[in-house]
Amino acid sequence: MKLITTPIAGLLVIEPKVWKDDRGYFYESFRADFFKEQQIDLTLVQDNQSLSQKGTIRGLHFQAPPFEQGKLVRVLQGAVLDVAVDIRKGSPTYGQSFSIELNDQNHLQLWIPPGFAHGFSTLADHTIFCYKCSNYYHKASEGGICFNDETLAIDWKVEGKYISEKDYLLPKFKDLVSPF
Repeated sequence: MKLITTPIAGLLVIEPKVWKDDRGYFYESFRADFFKEQQIDLTLVQDNQSLSQKGTIRGLHFQAPPFEQGKLVRVLQGAVLDVAVDIRKGSPTYGQSFSIELNDQNHLQLWIPPGFAHGFSTLADHTIFCYKCSNYYHKASEGGICFNDETLAIDWKVEGKYISEKDYLLPKFKDLVSPF
């Protein structure tokens, strides 16, 4: 595995070594010792998976302390534009976003530590998205930012055809009282 830093501290891209042959491919998608060697404290307690059609936008979501979540995300099938927004008060990159295409061809993963709002748009039909979480889901700790916030100006690369009512009703970034 290879660790790739991003312009936002703490947000990391993980590129696995993929072995391909006539049968297909093989790669290790997770190794605890790799993260430990990189001095990333990573305890994962919950694994989630979603299936979405092209044009779906999910997010931007986070959980407030003490139930904050870090997420290790990847695509099993299809493609997404994965987006993380720094909502850590006092961070030099507060309010900045980072996006990357994760798909079933590049096998990239993104580590999103606590202190970020996270979302994704699906770029292909029948996309299966998987994320391992560092804390359990806690409904009362849910928070978010509206995906189409003009201040953030995120280009989701799709016309949002499938968006939950809940995500439309999330507050704008300027109204966010960050718990981080």
